[in-house]
Amino acid sequence: MVLIEARDLALPNRLAGISLTLRAGEMLGVIGPNGAGKSSLLQSLAGLLPHDGEIRLAGIPLPTLASHDRARKIGYLPQFCDSAWELAVEEIVALGRLPWRDCNEAVIWKAMRETGIEALAKKQVNRLSGGEQARVWLARVLAGAPNLILADEPAASLDLYYQAKIMDTLRKHANGTNGVILAIHDLALAARYCDRFCLLKQGNIHAFGTPEVVLAEAVLSDAFGVPIHVDLNHSPPIILPA
Repeated sequence: MVLIEARDLALPNRLAGISLTLRAGEMLGVIGPNGAGKSSLLQSLAGLLPHDGEIRLAGIPLPTLASHDRARKIGYLPQFCDSAWELAVEEIVALGRLPWRDCNEAVIWKAMRETGIEALAKKQVNRLSGGEQARVWLARVLAGAPNLILADEPAASLDLYYQAKIMDTLRKHANGTNGVILAIHDLALAARYCDRFCLLKQGNIHAFGTPEVVLAEAVLSDAFGVPIHVDLNHSPPIILPA
């Protein structure tokens, strides 16, 4: 089942004619150099930026969905989050239930367990480290139980242990009728988890497909402008400047 589909998606000076699909049970990695359009693509798929082209969620045109239906189906995690109020962690995570108009404590605590923040429940979010806050914001998204998670660099500020934990959590979510699209700079980490890749360069799709197709040395070297060594058969995969 196709979970989300974009056709000829375009944003002036950001994206040009992007067409892609995400199937249920799949994790799609959006990669590319800085300024390639990764964040713009995720924001457009979430319905947060005006754009040309068409986006369909499970076959339904995205603009026709009521705002609360869209919020129930799509969970968006931006690269940078902040709180204007001194809220406790458990209050932040509970905000993920707003589209459902309930306060399902079982779901909220499940999200906190999955991100390893139960011990932080009573602490004020603005007093946490950057890595701890990153896990709180992901827990808020998970608490909303969306079918589709759009995550912009979800592991960027985390140590190695929590990088693996968060990626494991997202991989677990991309199962059954759910899916995940994430923008990610760490290509070796992405290679361990993603089923397919969308490689952007200057707002265009440079390559799209399986790791073997997109993470080829010649393809990546051309996109990033530097020779890159790739060994996908190594455990874990190795992707480094040559």
